[in-house]
Amino acid sequence: MNITKVLTTLCILACSIIAKAQDKIVYPDISYAGTPRTVTIAGLAVSGADGYEDYMLTGISGLTIGEEIELPGDQITDAVKHYWKYGLFSDVSISVDSLVHDKAYLHIHLQMRPRVSTINYVGLKKSERTDMEEKLGLLKGAQITPNMIDRAKLLAKKYFDDKGFKNADIQIVQRDDVAQKNQVILDVIIDKKEKMKIKTITIEGNKALSDGKIKGGFLRKGAFAKTHEAGKLGSFLKAKKYTPERWKADKQKLIDKYNEYGYRDAVILGDSVWNVDSKHVSILIKVDEGKKYFVRNIRWVGNTVYNSDYLSAVLGMKKGDVYNQKHMNKRLTEDDDAVGNNYWNNGYMFYSLHPTEVNIVGDSIDLEMRIFEGPQAHVNHVRINGNNRLYENVVRRELRTKPGDLFSKESLQRSVREIASMGHFDPEKIVPDPKPDPENGTVDINYNLEQKSNDQIEFSLGWGQTGVIGRIGLKLNNFSMRNLFNKNKEHRGIMPIGDGEVLSIGAQTNGSYYQSYNASYSTNWFGGKRPIQFSVGAYFSKQTAVSSNYYNSGY
Repeated sequence: MNITKVLTTLCILACSIIAKAQDKIVYPDISYAGTPRTVTIAGLAVSGADGYEDYMLTGISGLTIGEEIELPGDQITDAVKHYWKYGLFSDVSISVDSLVHDKAYLHIHLQMRPRVSTINYVGLKKSERTDMEEKLGLLKGAQITPNMIDRAKLLAKKYFDDKGFKNADIQIVQRDDVAQKNQVILDVIIDKKEKMKIKTITIEGNKALSDGKIKGGFLRKGAFAKTHEAGKLGSFLKAKKYTPERWKADKQKLIDKYNEYGYRDAVILGDSVWNVDSKHVSILIKVDEGKKYFVRNIRWVGNTVYNSDYLSAVLGMKKGDVYNQKHMNKRLTEDDDAVGNNYWNNGYMFYSLHPTEVNIVGDSIDLEMRIFEGPQAHVNHVRINGNNRLYENVVRRELRTKPGDLFSKESLQRSVREIASMGHFDPEKIVPDPKPDPENGTVDINYNLEQKSNDQIEFSLGWGQTGVIGRIGLKLNNFSMRNLFNKNKEHRGIMPIGDGEVLSIGAQTNGSYYQSYNASYSTNWFGGKRPIQFSVGAYFSKQTAVSSNYYNSGY
């Protein structure tokens, strides 16, 4: 090998070797006193990255066979940077295997970052461990990077901050897995320490609502009490533990309380929270209450279905009343007999109401209730999603919203209650989804359901004077009697199911001394057309004389 070839190879190695980096990548300065040489890449080889195709790894470099590059030159440096950007490698270097005239055969040396073999959570409850697994994004088999560790620490810190553990200490320790090559074990060590408590709350600017009314009258040194007097701002920081979410919610509740007392302009000018010590925070909040307002006139506009006197009676607000926005919203939309429900229960799906302050004179407000009634809407399509255990007609017969009916919010809510009472679906996951079509004056209703298992199996053993007593029972809550005898019907599994009927069988025995058997069948839709309840049961027991050896007779 001539001296030129040796110098060229050494220069390439000097300019391309990248130091291993854990927290940041450092690119060394490039220095070469000779004249750069233009060569053509004749070959690209890669090593050190098992489990990946060579063509994919060489493609990351941006170098291609037949490309002209300079040695040394920016193309080699850029190629190394490309690998670092992926974050999958702990060491990258590019060398020249051979140089034949102006043709260079390059070799890319890679070292993969280790993968996670095991994750241990220390200092957490089972429920917290489950939350951590979902939130941190640390997965077994994933390649570990410094950014991944830093991100996991930040997410864990935020999680415990939100829970009130502002002083939580989070450490993620990485150690080699001696049993598996190039794999590591992560120990996520959490010291939650104690939750932050509220030491004091200082309120400035309040005159209409006293400190006692805002704090519920139960301010104690070191913490707020957990209970408060009814009618006062009882939910305002009622828990003695501090969390940012609770504080944010309580500030809004404070404004809502002012609005309830007629102070429509009340605002929070500023607030601050600071650590008093390692266990306590103190809070300062400044409010501007503004003026107290009263209702002067209420005018209804756009109503034709109900007259203004009736709507005013439903609203329950008159001239001279405190401008209580909370009460107004409840009577307009929230209560069962609210103004809005009068319309929505009578087919007016497209109804809307906008209370508007049209005039303010001093402390008096004129309100204009602007109503858009729209046409009455009829139910078009009713779809049931998420059900594959019950026959669809079994679910549909519980609905109070049928195609062709006038839309009714009350009927929609009742349908949800009826479906929930069947016991076959998760009550909290029943989501009715009305889809109005203003052009046709119709509404499609989708019931989104999530099934749950409600069959029961019982097996128990006990000990009595006659020895071991055993009991076994089976209760099927989705039985289908008609499918039991009709082979042409769909059975949906080992047992005939689908009609929501209840079949219960059980047996209890103590061997030859005592035996009992029972069976029952019931349905709420006997005949299948009307909700007629029908039930039938059978019971058999057998008891024989018991030997005196089973009783205590030694007196």
